Amino acid sequence: MQPLTVLRSCPSVHRSGWTEGQERDARELLDAVERERADAMLPGPRAVFLSGRLAQRRFAAELSDEPAAALTVDYACPRCGQGAGVSHGRPGYTLRGSALPLSLSLARAPGWILLAAVIDPAPGLRIGVDVEDPARMDFAGFDSVALTPAEHQGLGGLPGPELLRGRARFWARKEAWLKMTGEGLRTPPDTLDVLHRAGIRDLTPAETGLPGNLAAAVAVSLSG
Repeated sequence: MQPLTVLRSCPSVHRSGWTEGQERDARELLDAVERERADAMLPGPRAVFLSGRLAQRRFAAELSDEPAAALTVDYACPRCGQGAGVSHGRPGYTLRGSALPLSLSLARAPGWILLAAVIDPAPGLRIGVDVEDPARMDFAGFDSVALTPAEHQGLGGLPGPELLRGRARFWARKEAWLKMTGEGLRTPPDTLDVLHRAGIRDLTPAETGLPGNLAAAVAVSLSG
């Protein structure tokens, strides 16, 4: 039986603008390690990063019925380890020293944030989600660096808009899978076939609340 996946989308800073209220919320709600990472960024990427972290923290707090300010980041990176001093990798939170019973993932596309969670996951269960804009898939060399031969063949003969949509679908599936496993792009994407891979599924706009032009996917580990 597949675990219940909770999905939530919301506009990002590109749509709503970065406000003084959001800046205040970032100072009050986010942990020091998150704010320090943000302060090393240029203003545009900083606002996008902070808006995503605020949305994710509030999402986790709502699902846990706990105050957002009471949560402490607990990211896990295969290289850097896990804990309050890590600001990247697979997201997680602790509450008063205990791990919050959530498996979380966050994705961004221009103007949008997509969040996914499994509540009370089985031990070791992980989730990954991604959303992609087909308009960003229109560049030479994409197929050779991103697709397996079978995937490339699957897109053969498609006209321009459908080709870009197909590329975005495959890339969202790959990113969702690699977020779920924690491997990231350490795995060459042209070696990861997601055409019929179990554990990944496409997400519809009705499920996500995202505009219909975006491609989204979720991956959940089949066993804990």
